[in-house]
Amino acid sequence: MTARAAAPVIGVVVLLLVGVTLGSAVAAGAEAVAEATETDQIGGGGPADPGGMVALSLRLDGDEVALTHEAGPTLRMDDVRLVVKINGERLDHQPPVPFFAAEGFRGGPTGPFNVASDGRWSAGESGAFRIAATNDPTLTPGAVVSVSVSADGRRVGQVRGIVG
Repeated sequence: MTARAAAPVIGVVVLLLVGVTLGSAVAAGAEAVAEATETDQIGGGGPADPGGMVALSLRLDGDEVALTHEAGPTLRMDDVRLVVKINGERLDHQPPVPFFAAEGFRGGPTGPFNVASDGRWSAGESGAFRIAATNDPTLTPGAVVSVSVSADGRRVGQVRGIVG
């Protein structure tokens, strides 16, 4: 046998070793990132990253403002505050989540904003409230609505939309 016949076998072995080594490094790095960014919830002193952000989406339908928690840590509603602005001006009466009937709002809210909820707002959950005509400013077509979500005094999310 010649020395040339062994070269391809050695090359394959070296490439396999390099592949396994790189795969191990990537897996270890991914595990480290997952552990560093892992959060269970924000608020209430649970094991959470207090700087964690929440991805939100907003749906505006007439006098209804609906927010969906798209991604991020679970929020404890007792620690959540919403600030709603219409065309840059804060509502006179902000939604005191969780609540049932409150000044400036029509009826009870839905989802995690309702006092009868489980008190947590997790990814995939939606909540809505209806702004009463007695609240100022009022929702009008073309108005820009922004909602800031804070937990434990830190803003964790913000979303904007235009009333259709």
